[in-house]
Amino acid sequence: MKAVVYKGPFSVAVEDVDKPSIQHPNDVIVKVSSTAICGSDLHMYEGRTSAEPGIVFGHENMGIIEEVGQGVTSLKEGDRVVMPFNVACGFCRNCAEGFTGYCTTVNPGFPGGAYGYVSMGPWKGGQAEYLRVPYADFNCLRLPPGQEHETDFVLLADIFPTGYHGCELAQVRPGESVAVYGAGPVGLMAAYSALLRGAKKVFVVDRVAERLQKAEEIGAVPVNFAEGDPAEQIKDQTEGIGTDKGVDAVGYQATKGATDREEPATVLNSLVSTVRATGALGVPGLYVPSDPGAPDEQAKQGMLLVAIGKLFEKGLRVGTGQCNVKRYNRQLRDMIIEGRAKPSFVVSHELPLGEAASAYDKFDKRIEGYTKVVLHP
Repeated sequence: MKAVVYKGPFSVAVEDVDKPSIQHPNDVIVKVSSTAICGSDLHMYEGRTSAEPGIVFGHENMGIIEEVGQGVTSLKEGDRVVMPFNVACGFCRNCAEGFTGYCTTVNPGFPGGAYGYVSMGPWKGGQAEYLRVPYADFNCLRLPPGQEHETDFVLLADIFPTGYHGCELAQVRPGESVAVYGAGPVGLMAAYSALLRGAKKVFVVDRVAERLQKAEEIGAVPVNFAEGDPAEQIKDQTEGIGTDKGVDAVGYQATKGATDREEPATVLNSLVSTVRATGALGVPGLYVPSDPGAPDEQAKQGMLLVAIGKLFEKGLRVGTGQCNVKRYNRQLRDMIIEGRAKPSFVVSHELPLGEAASAYDKFDKRIEGYTKVVLHP
């Protein structure tokens, strides 16, 4: 089968690889209909992880079940399904408590597994024609048959739940104001989720014009951090108080001002300044324990200079960590079905799998309006 294979920094290729097969009675094989490129794929693509050439990328996957293991009870051939990017067993302590992003079964020695991602277990990615799904009764979310809402449903694999997770971490409530740093796909989903949850005003901070325009189109207030301190810009619009809540949808590759120089802690520190005393921060943006491409030795070891004193002084609460997709994907699916949510507004390009290399290059460079790419094998 054809699949997107990592070749080295800034290089992927669509190559022939072995088609997956049933390896356990709880497996299913899914014929992939849609698979999205994620901003976190770019960390590997850019050589900012320990990923070795040969990884099949792709953790945002949906499709039609082609083959069912003998132990699978709730699924059948022909079912249309979407899979959380988290590979989870469903029965370990973390899974039983709802923390499926930190499953202790699927990736021994490391809390959490994912398809096609470095250090996240042996699970091949789904930027391919077929995908093996383990613990399928637990990991597959069934969808209505047909092709309706295809680009909405594929976003249930990661970015829609992850954006919603950012708001959950920050405990966003109706009538509150929220600052979202980052207008990439997850940031836009966080802003959208804040509005779905009843926020009265949502600020979105970025410097890419197309992304800020998307934020404005959904009813958020765009803030261009290249034009001045974003915290001050937001305080100027909130009577000097700041917002009730904040979401970091950027992570460790953050930059400051109009330059491209990375300052990994800049978003965290800006949020400490932006959010009012006794507010809360949600941090779904990715931070890593080691980063070989970091701008200084401390950051290379995952240690950042964060304004902990000011955070403590203001009594801010902080929630962090990757999304436990199964906490949210069913209700978000039903909101899509009922017409209450349409997250596909972030999708800028739908392309055949064979154009993956070009799509990665353009998405990484943020050119030609590339904000979110869905590949169709």
